[in-house]
Amino acid sequence: MKAFLLLSFFMSITLMGAQAPSATPHPLNEEQIRNLVEAGMDNTQLAKKVEELGIDFTPTDEYLQALTKAGAQEVVIKALRAANPKPLSKKQVLSLVAGGVPSQRAAALVKQHGINFVADDDYIQTLRVAGADDSMIAAVRAASPAHTTELQVVAGAVRVNSKDGLKYVWVPAGTFMMGCSPGDTDCYNDENPRHQVTLTRGFWLGQTEVTAGSFKKFSAANGVAMPPAPNFNSAWADNDQPILNETWDEASQYCAWAGGRLPTEAEWEYAARGGSTEAYYGDLNATAWYQNNSGAVTHSVGQKQPNGFGLFDVLGNVSEWVNDWHENNYYLHSPAQDPPGPATGKDRVLRGGSYNDVPKNERLSLRFLNDPTGRLPSHGIRCACEKNHLH
Repeated sequence: MKAFLLLSFFMSITLMGAQAPSATPHPLNEEQIRNLVEAGMDNTQLAKKVEELGIDFTPTDEYLQALTKAGAQEVVIKALRAANPKPLSKKQVLSLVAGGVPSQRAAALVKQHGINFVADDDYIQTLRVAGADDSMIAAVRAASPAHTTELQVVAGAVRVNSKDGLKYVWVPAGTFMMGCSPGDTDCYNDENPRHQVTLTRGFWLGQTEVTAGSFKKFSAANGVAMPPAPNFNSAWADNDQPILNETWDEASQYCAWAGGRLPTEAEWEYAARGGSTEAYYGDLNATAWYQNNSGAVTHSVGQKQPNGFGLFDVLGNVSEWVNDWHENNYYLHSPAQDPPGPATGKDRVLRGGSYNDVPKNERLSLRFLNDPTGRLPSHGIRCACEKNHLH
């Protein structure tokens, strides 16, 4: 039976590669990967297939644990996390249409994965001829780098930044209540008063915290030394863990190199809430690495449940530098639209809490502060990018 499953898989890949574009292999699904692990496929070969084809689902902790018990090794687990999910190519999008995938499902996959090409008019016409309906065409146009206006990019759309290799999520313009959440009795003075804020422009925001692997690219390209590595990620051996120990200047420089900037404090909280008005956007154990479940170490990004905008680890793992200076009473007089933060100050703000924080320090409204020249093994980065500046 195992041999039959493996033979069937390789035959399907070979036959698809020999046929027309409509037969291009789809991203692998949960069942296919589970079957191949249980059939005893070589882990290195399976990881390579995952990297080549991508996946059409977000692997949960429970799913990865089940695969490990079934025989999957770390090379497969890391490949699955890295392919979470892989942007679709021209051939893969066309195969969704020509291959008979229901339009609603096909459009959802495009929105979830994003695409790695510009969908020009000729390609759109090719999709129409293949049978794409208006909803599929709209999804492809919205995901195309040539169509990045706020009206065309849907909330939660995902793009890969070719400069740092990380995924970014589109956060639309909107209005929210910033500061201490209703019923939250742990708020400090600088989280008050709760006040309405309108962000008039949408922006891209890193789907995950900046990883050690991506910071290595910045370091090599600019001759910047890597920050001191923590004991639990000696010599930055694990590229998938978040970078930490960087100063505010280094965080800002990284984001500028990647084509973006640090988010403002208001942008960070709006995106982090993802529509939530609560102190947390979900069950803390399911959404964040913090003192009670982290084991006093950071973890590979993107393993916990995302928030309403599809962002991972906005609470826990590492706290994240934002652009603003800290002022204790800023909320008393901050602008109602696009607040830029105080003009000057002594300390910069960090948001989100870390792997080493207690639950009350993981709240969405909590404002950390630190000397911008300081280095702590709980300080990380998440970059924002203007709508037309994503590489």
